[in-house]
Amino acid sequence: MEKQDILFGLRPVIEAVHSGKELDKILIRKGLVGELYHELMVLVRASGIPYQMVPVEKLNRVTRKNHQGVVAYMSLISYSPISEIIQRVFEKGESPLILILDEITDVRNFGAIARSAEVAGVHALLIPERGGAQINADAIKTSAGALLNIPVCRVLSLEKAAAELKISGLKIIGATENAEKLFYQSEMSGPLAIVLGSEDTGISKELASQCDEQIRIPKHGKIDSLNVSAAAAVLVFEAEKQRFQAD
Repeated sequence: MEKQDILFGLRPVIEAVHSGKELDKILIRKGLVGELYHELMVLVRASGIPYQMVPVEKLNRVTRKNHQGVVAYMSLISYSPISEIIQRVFEKGESPLILILDEITDVRNFGAIARSAEVAGVHALLIPERGGAQINADAIKTSAGALLNIPVCRVLSLEKAAAELKISGLKIIGATENAEKLFYQSEMSGPLAIVLGSEDTGISKELASQCDEQIRIPKHGKIDSLNVSAAAAVLVFEAEKQRFQAD
């Protein structure tokens, strides 16, 4: 796997944020103080860049150079505002199709989901600022380059983003094993966002409360469930099929 580019040092990271460079996240040493630290925190909070307070040992594992208590990971992609994506799709006379990924942390699953989504014509992936897979070289490789072509939108709260999508006219469907309705019984030809949760915990209660309906993929074998990337492929191509038939 290729090593992700990093920046380190208070002033270089501050300048990177000022210049609008895409940063995946910033690691900050616990207990860091000083004028530059406070300047950095004001910028980070205002820009919404994910950050984490960590012990100095973690920073030293990333780089042995003089990091001054701050290390930033450069993003390999550019993030897009979800509102602009929705507006653009509607202006083209199309029905938006969005995938909301709730705590999908496995890099290879994330890459595989992106690959299926891009092929099926999904307009964007919506991910949380924290708690999701890191978009690194491994994710891009697993996606077969799809992550360089499909818009990725990163938000602080998936619940609030889903509520705004509903206001914009999108139907929110949650995929869960406990649903009664089967996926092909759901109407997917209109403006739609499909929510996928982690294989361990599923969709969070807060995000599930925003779903207009919940669906499941039937299972007839002995294994409990599909891998989340396989489930994503099933659902996005069902949506694509229904849209094709509706045209």
